[in-house]
Amino acid sequence: MRLDRAAALSGLTRAEAKRAVASGRVRVKGAVIRDAATQADPADVTVDGVPVQAGEVYMMVHKPAGVLTATEDRRLPTVADLLPEPVRKRNPGPVGRLDRDVTGLVIMTTDGQLAHRLISPKWKAEKVYRARCAGRLTEADVARFAGGVALSDFTAKPAGLAVIAADDAESVADVTLTEGKFHQVKRMFAAVGHPLIGLHRLRIGCVTLDDALAPGECRPLTEEEVAGLYRLCGMDDR
Repeated sequence: MRLDRAAALSGLTRAEAKRAVASGRVRVKGAVIRDAATQADPADVTVDGVPVQAGEVYMMVHKPAGVLTATEDRRLPTVADLLPEPVRKRNPGPVGRLDRDVTGLVIMTTDGQLAHRLISPKWKAEKVYRARCAGRLTEADVARFAGGVALSDFTAKPAGLAVIAADDAESVADVTLTEGKFHQVKRMFAAVGHPLIGLHRLRIGCVTLDDALAPGECRPLTEEEVAGLYRLCGMDDR
């Protein structure tokens, strides 16, 4: 099959596929090919790192501040807008949510069951955040997080708090938790008397935000990362 026709299987029009080939976004067995007439097996073709043939989509996004964790919005940019067009046309959804002002790792996938299990406390997929907060964090704060912080409508499950730096003005710490209710991390810090200044998600389960990704950039998850997520969620047979 001609390479432009194979690339079009990703959801691009034929003209879009030709432009994708010419711009170096299309690979055959990992090698960039810029000749649209090249014959290729669709099984060997990727566009923007994503296989063109049917299958689930798994993407890592470095979410900047001001971007919604959503697939569409009439007024504001969303994480879906950061995906390459062929990937966006496959309609992957975000795994959980980050507030508009929170930055860092967002995983997007077309596998709804995997997404559900990654955000369900039952499967205990750790989420790790780098937090900046007002005031000096102490061992007492670490103990309160470990014991479960009582909020107005529920008590948060025990969470890890690893203090990286602290002074009277502000502190930096990594927070590890296995649930993610609305504004939960922000509310936990407020409850212990240290309002958040900034929050950045570093990891979901076995997937850590790639240091090579600048804010607004994305890449497909590796086979090892995908396999690790399925193992974590008891879906090895997938």
